[in-house]
Amino acid sequence: MAGTCIIGLQWGDEAKGKLVDLLAKEHDVVVRYQGGANAGHTVVIGDEKYKLSLIPSGILTPGVKSVVTGGVVLDPKTILEEIDGLTSRAVAVEERLLISDRTHVIFPWHMAEDAVMDANPAGGESIGTTQRGIGPCYQDKVGRSYAIRLGDLYRDDFRQRIESIADVKTRTLAGLNGRADPITFDGAAIHQEYQAYAARLKPLVCDTTAYLLDAVEDDKRILFEGAQGALLDIDHGTFPFVTSSNSSGVGVSGGSGVPGRWITKVLGVAKAYSTRVGGGPFPTELDNEIGQHIRDLGNEYGTVTNRPRRCGWFDALAVRYTARLSGVDALAVMLLDVLSELPQIKICTAYEIDGKRVTNFPSHVDDLRKAVPVLETLPGWQQDITGVRRMKDLPTGARAYLDRLSELVGRPIEIVSVGPDREQTILE
Repeated sequence: MAGTCIIGLQWGDEAKGKLVDLLAKEHDVVVRYQGGANAGHTVVIGDEKYKLSLIPSGILTPGVKSVVTGGVVLDPKTILEEIDGLTSRAVAVEERLLISDRTHVIFPWHMAEDAVMDANPAGGESIGTTQRGIGPCYQDKVGRSYAIRLGDLYRDDFRQRIESIADVKTRTLAGLNGRADPITFDGAAIHQEYQAYAARLKPLVCDTTAYLLDAVEDDKRILFEGAQGALLDIDHGTFPFVTSSNSSGVGVSGGSGVPGRWITKVLGVAKAYSTRVGGGPFPTELDNEIGQHIRDLGNEYGTVTNRPRRCGWFDALAVRYTARLSGVDALAVMLLDVLSELPQIKICTAYEIDGKRVTNFPSHVDDLRKAVPVLETLPGWQQDITGVRRMKDLPTGARAYLDRLSELVGRPIEIVSVGPDREQTILE
């Protein structure tokens, strides 16, 4: 089996969706194995732009099966809206999509808990969640007592469980919220709403773990699509300013159910610069006109939230860490064209923390908060590269920049993106 994994190596938004769409035709199955509707992937094909948050980017490729596994937390309303949107554009979703009966379901109380907790953070600094219920749903998954999986929606005791949990969550939120207008949940109404979702989704629901293990034994080519980025990994990222799942390479097997021995290649995806959404330290951040220039040219606004992304120089220290963490074989550098107008470009090669030079990514957020980037300056190329299709045809400055990134991260660069369209990609 040829098992390839696409992993974002920064704080998410690395244009993984374009890469998955590009590589999907070389595979039989595309797998989304973690995260939720807080992750947005944008795919541009000619004049058409597709925005996906739960459905794998492989859905746009005929003959390829797209699989949402049990490692994902699912908002049924959101995925149905995605299905309807794609269907209206003649994408044969129902022929191509499978959803795990093990995926945990997001309910109204999860979104309410998200909003309350984010508005009242411990320590006073908001994590900056999308308030789509992702974290609270993962909390219930780990806590088990109040968790409901998609397969549970088809069981005889579903209404009883919903009404019981709605009562508990109403009382819990009353204590957390402390407002005069309490948040309440009508279990019967929620049951009716989710019963309708379940009926529509039923043809797509199956045991995807069994499906993928059969695919492995049938020598199918599988492409694993990561969401968010490795620096947001719950265990190995910039905790607590992270997502609620293992978004680095260590999460592939846990989320999909496919043993790691079957993954034959890991492709790490990084922008030619750095971005971050929400709270948390960002050593190379450019809170100035250069950062705004990158934001405007790169359209650095969230696919899901439309929030402006914080922009900064490429952090080679961070990307080297996540490349090693995720077992990356080669790199894909995206949005190189965004830097084309800058006369000089800088790369972070190390940090200074408390007067000491540091070359390993810090494990504690307070140390990262104190980090001062050590920057290396390279000349820009100031040429339009959006029409380039071969590495050797890039301007000298662009090739020198890529060579330096590869050297600092310690991985070869196989793919370079020079524009949003799937055709604007250098593969040789």
